Amino acid sequence: MKVRSLLLVNLLLVALMAGFAFWVAGIAPVGMELPTHWNAAGEVDQTMSPLPALLMPAGVSLFVALVFAVTPMLEPLQDKLDKSAPLLRAVWIGIMALFVALQGIIAAPVFGYSPGAGAIMLLVGLLFVVIGNTLPKSRPGFFVGIRTPWTITDEDNWVATHRLGGKLFMLAGGALVIAALLDVSAGLRLAVMLGGTLLAALVPVIYSWWFWRTHSHTGKEA
Repeated sequence: MKVRSLLLVNLLLVALMAGFAFWVAGIAPVGMELPTHWNAAGEVDQTMSPLPALLMPAGVSLFVALVFAVTPMLEPLQDKLDKSAPLLRAVWIGIMALFVALQGIIAAPVFGYSPGAGAIMLLVGLLFVVIGNTLPKSRPGFFVGIRTPWTITDEDNWVATHRLGGKLFMLAGGALVIAALLDVSAGLRLAVMLGGTLLAALVPVIYSWWFWRTHSHTGKEA
């Protein structure tokens, strides 16, 4: 899988984000604190001075870029990795967009804006939808997809699990987006965030075991 183009785009984006961080920090009022962390309900629970707060998304984006660039070189199932390229690219692009938007949310108070508590939930929900849409296009590998002992060793299990996982990620993402856009209580936002994440992350793992268990004595029959 070729990653050079996406890596260059990501590095350019990091440079632009760093420049934006220094510019905004330079115009921020003295003593101002910007949000850097949100709880599961989407409420700010940590702040920092402007420059480190604004540089944080750029630094994490750089780290993610290096991880995505190195991953294809470490994957032992190279023939399968090319089939998972759409998922890898979609998630990489989605994460790049996520950190650009996150930096904008962090910078917003400097310009007199205060994003609502649902802003972060909205971003996470959209990323879940992107992941869910591309999960079924992947194939067994050690670094991409829903990796369990049962999916990696059986391509039929992998396909079935990722079809279910794709639907659940899109369902969870849609629920997060709706909860973010509606004026709901912090408790409900928390329940949707935790419930959606657990649904998308745990159910496919359990299903992959169930698929292996029910097919281990019957060959590949449905």
